[in-house]
This record gives sequence, structure tokens and C-alpha cells, in this order.
Amino acid sequence: MRQRKTDYGTIILHWLLVGATCVAFVSGLRIATETPDRAWINWLDPVLPRANVWVPHMQAAVVLVAVAIAYVVYMIRSSLTRRIALDTVRLRGLVGRKQARRGTFSVLLTWAFFITMLTLIVSGTCLYFGISASYEMATVHWIASWAVPAFVGLHVLIHLQIGGTSQLLRIFRPDRLPPPPPRLDPVELLTLLVAKSDVPAPRSHDQPMMPQSHAIPSLQPGEPQRPPAPAKRGPAKSNARSKNLTLQANPFAVAAAVALTSASLVVASDWFSVDRLQIHRIASADAPIVDGETSDPVWRNIQPYSVTTNQGDNFDGKGESRISIRAVHDGTWAYFLFTWEDPTRSLKQLPLIKQADGWHLLHDGYERGDEHAYNEDKFAVLFTTMDVDLAGDRTFHASPHPLANAPATMTGRGLHYTTVEGVFADVWQWKATSGGPTGWLDDDHFGPPVEPTPMQVRNVVPYRGGFAPDPGTANYTANFVTVPDAAVGNGGNQVVTPRRLPKDLATMNAAMGQFALDPDIGESDGARWFMTEAESQPYSPELDKAVPVGTVLPGVIISGDFSGDRADVRCAARWASGHWALEVVRRLDTKSPYDIPLKSGVFMRVAAFDHSQIGHTRHVRPIRLEVE
Repeated sequence: MRQRKTDYGTIILHWLLVGATCVAFVSGLRIATETPDRAWINWLDPVLPRANVWVPHMQAAVVLVAVAIAYVVYMIRSSLTRRIALDTVRLRGLVGRKQARRGTFSVLLTWAFFITMLTLIVSGTCLYFGISASYEMATVHWIASWAVPAFVGLHVLIHLQIGGTSQLLRIFRPDRLPPPPPRLDPVELLTLLVAKSDVPAPRSHDQPMMPQSHAIPSLQPGEPQRPPAPAKRGPAKSNARSKNLTLQANPFAVAAAVALTSASLVVASDWFSVDRLQIHRIASADAPIVDGETSDPVWRNIQPYSVTTNQGDNFDGKGESRISIRAVHDGTWAYFLFTWEDPTRSLKQLPLIKQADGWHLLHDGYERGDEHAYNEDKFAVLFTTMDVDLAGDRTFHASPHPLANAPATMTGRGLHYTTVEGVFADVWQWKATSGGPTGWLDDDHFGPPVEPTPMQVRNVVPYRGGFAPDPGTANYTANFVTVPDAAVGNGGNQVVTPRRLPKDLATMNAAMGQFALDPDIGESDGARWFMTEAESQPYSPELDKAVPVGTVLPGVIISGDFSGDRADVRCAARWASGHWALEVVRRLDTKSPYDIPLKSGVFMRVAAFDHSQIGHTRHVRPIRLEVE
């Protein structure tokens, strides 16, 4: 049996498509591991990328766009569109013989794949450029990505049924592209019809009668029908046909040129459309008052930069928040105004409740470092000089165990760290209860991985890779000590001992305001969920006896101020009508090796937390600072 073959162009485009799709799918799975409720993908951890995830995902997407364009051009230039033609005749094959049904199903499957790839390209573009980076769009992209492996299985199966292994192996056997069929010549068609009916052929006025010896024989049964060789009509027509064959001989070169040009335009458009935040120059007298109010005249005169972030925990189940940013500087100090969507004011940071068998910690995931219920709202800002930093590549390493010589993560998610000694990413972290209400914003950093502590090695507390606070102290501590090897109480709440108890329980209850223990219900206006040292006293069993069962205490103690490099950033925040507003001030250059000077060319990322410890929102493209 003659081996079946396929033209070179189809084979090259086919395997480019396969390679790019595999890279996009595998990197996409790794990206999805950071989405809530998709930790099951970590079963594939050994075959998924870790350090660089988003960059190869975007590169594969560009290749897919180029291949899609090349395929369209190639099919048209090589006259192969009949392979995928979905006309009336093809559709009738659905009720025809078995082989016809298979052929029609294969074409329908191909068109379904085209629609799926178009959906992936359009939804991915919307998510990447922030055009419609919504929860719904991310869901469409996720569902469409799983249609690809389904297509691959059906595609292989139907071709096996059509022609067995020989049909499958033809994609490995290249051949020259066959010339296109000749155009229909009416005179030649008449000649063929006359020859079949044995009726003398009519002569055209400029064509002499053909001698009987040159008559075209009638076709025998089973003989393939092919048009007769055209008569020689002079040099002019011969040159035209030669020219046509020359153009048709290079459809792949034409398709490749168009695809490379299109891909270059995509890359160039991405390069020239970098998201920029303008930090406007103002006079020192016009500096805003850092009080969490957005009514300062300087803010009203600035057009905000906005970005939709997604893939976080909570936020009414959608995990997304729209963040707006304004920024100014007076030559010494930089001022930022961040506003973001958050349906609830969440202040309950690991509260304590007294039950009949003692004090318990209200939590859901705290023991593994992934609290997503009883946690305060937070907001984070990252600055880096690394320009290729799509969605945290080079500062975030996805995997339950990204470092071979360090403990695995207790959350099943990755770790933040850099890979070059002395290179840091500057991280600001505002917390709604811990430090934030007293005007301090935690100044942290991502650096090279640190040595794990003995407790981290034993997975008693989570290992954090290269994430650490800058040198200095904070003014908040947890108001509990975990009881070693204690049994877990009712509802799965951890048994603990408070560090401090309030001096006046009624005053403390009034400060917490009206509240519900449901973490999805926010706190009332003016409420606070921390105790100061001045209004509390050290825990003792004797004082504890006077506290009634059912009492709820804050999980945070505030004492003193921030100090050292950790105290470089000041802030104030307010919540109203489903939005947080956070004003931040820091020197343009703190001279700290852990901080990034705020100047043109620095890249920034922002993230919001809705009563979640680590489940923050994110955006793909970094924001480039432009300092006037």
C-alpha cells in the first residue's frame, strides 16, 4: 500500500501549533494553581514550570497567534480550503455512509477547534491587557483551555477511524505541495462531453476541426476522470500558466512572512503600550494631608490609573477588585492614593472566643499559613527594577516545593524570593488592624531564600522563602499563645491562651462595635479589633475566671511604634460604600538597601486582600513609574 503523505507546509504549521499549545497549556496549569480551589493541579507538580511561568505563557500565545494567521494565509494561497470546507455537500455527509460521516465529523471538529483557539486568544488578550479582566472572562479562558486536550483525543480517534495508523503517520511524512487544479475551460468541457456522447464537437470560429485520429477516447468504468491535455494556444497563455505555478509554489513562504510580520506587530504593540503611572511634581505646600480622605485638591486634579486584579480569595466569591492609583511628589516625598473595591470592612484578625473548655482561636486555614476567613483586609504594593516581571515572574516561584533544600510549603502554593544575592523587591503591606490604624505600613521585601528555622523544618510554622520585614520592629503582636499538642475544640477552633486580657471588658466590647462572627459580614463604622497595652493587662488564670463564656477578644495587641527600616512608610485608610481609600507617603529614596528608590523606570505591582492571609488578587502586566 502506498504510504500517505502530507505537504511540508501543513506539517510545519501543525507541529508549531502542537508545541506552542503544549507550552501554553502546561504554563497555564501552573498559573491556575494559585487560584483558590485549584490546588489539585499540584498533582502535576513534577512536570509544571516553576520560576518563569507567565513569560513562556505569553511567548506561546504570540506563537499561537502567528500560526493561526499563517494557517489562514497558507490554506488560501495553496488552494487547500476544500479540506475544511463546511458546505451543504459536506453537511449531507452526516447522514451518508460511514466514511462520509467520519469525514464530516472531522471537519466539524476542526471548526470547533478554530472557535476554541479564537476564544482563548481573545479572552487571553482581554486578561493580559486588562480590557476585560473579569472573573467571567477568566472563567471562559479556563473552560476553553480544557477543550484543547479534549479536541486532541477526538482528533486522533477520528483519524484512526478514517484511515488507521497510516492516516496518523502521514503527519510525519512530508511531501511537496501538489499544484492547484486547472481552471475550468468551457471549450475543453464541451469537448469532453461530446467525446462521451460520440457527437461531433462544435468548432469555435478560431479553432480548426480536430482530425479523427486525435479524438479523445471515451472513459472506461473506474478510470479516473481528468480533463484532456489542453491544446497549445501560443506562447502568451503558456507564460501566464507558468507564472501562476510559480506563485502557487511558495504559499508557505508567503504565509510565514505574513505571520512573522503579524507577530512582530503584536510584540511591538505590547512593548509600546506599557502601563504607566505618572508621578506628578507638586510644590511642598500642595502636598496632601495623609488622613485617608480623598478630597484633597491635589487628588481631584489627577487622572487615576486603574487596573482590574483577580484570582484572589473572597471578594463576594469572584476574587477580583478594581484598583485605582494616583501619585505625586514634591522632590523629597512621594504620595500615593490607592482606592480599591472591597465589599466588607474586615477587621477580625484571628479573634479569640472563650468556650466552656477554654479559649479558642477562630480560624480557617491559619495552621497551614492560609487563613481565608478570620483575617484583616490588607493591601500590598511591590516595586522592582526587573522589567520582565509578568505577574511576579522572577520574584514568585510556583510549586509546593520550589526549593530543594528547604521545607515544602504548607499551603501547596509557591514562595516569594529572588535568585540573585543582594537583589531585592521592595514590598509595602498595609493591614486594616495590625499597625495600619496607628499610621504605619509594614515595609517588607522579597530577597534570596533564608535558612529555615527548626520550627519551619518541622512544619510547625510556614516557611516563607525570601519574604521578610525590613530590619526594625513593628508595634503589633498576636494576642495568643498556641497550647502545644492541645486538642482542637468545637468547630475546629484552635485551643490557645491569651497574652493579655482587657482591664475593662465592657469598654473593649464597645470598641469592637456591633459584630457578627460570620467572616463575610464586615465590621461597623468606627470599630477596632485590637487592644493596646494601656487598656489591657497580662493574662492570668485568676483574671480569666472573671471573663464569661462566650466572650470574644481581639487577636492583636498594639504597643509603641515602628522602628528602623521597617518604619519608612506612613499611611492612613478609610472604608466607605464598598471601597477602601489608602493614602501613603514615603521618601523618594530612603537609602535603605532593602528599598527601591522611586524613579522613572521602576516597575510596580498592586494586590488586594479581602479578609485573607495570602489569597491576594493580581494583575499580569507591571506598571512602569514615570516620575516628573
